[in-house]
Amino acid sequence: MKISLALGDPRALSRQTAWGCLTTNLAMPGFGSLIAGRRVGYVQAGIYLVSFVVTMVLGVRFIYWALQNWNWLHGEEGDRLEALAAMWKVARLPLAGILGFVISWLWALATSLSIINSVPKTESSASAIPPKL
Repeated sequence: MKISLALGDPRALSRQTAWGCLTTNLAMPGFGSLIAGRRVGYVQAGIYLVSFVVTMVLGVRFIYWALQNWNWLHGEEGDRLEALAAMWKVARLPLAGILGFVISWLWALATSLSIINSVPKTESSASAIPPKL
């Protein structure tokens, strides 16, 4: 199997392919932009992948920390502000990963909408006729 990182041809997009790029960008930001031939897809995909890894790795670390400190966090005798400050120190990096994902997703959505708007709304009459059976 041959894998290529070459960009697609931006002039050869049909309306159906443009909608396919939109759905691809909704699932995995940046990859639909790459299919459409937009260089910005590399940055979108990079932000998405880094954010995904950061969120997963540090999110698991946060869950492990929360389970270890369950009694201290939910105990009646503990200081609530101290617990909140300790939780923030552990949770801020996974939240930054989620923010990176949201940014890449919104950017990919905007790119997808521009891809759809750049494709002519009407197809040629030859493609509108169904094939003979």
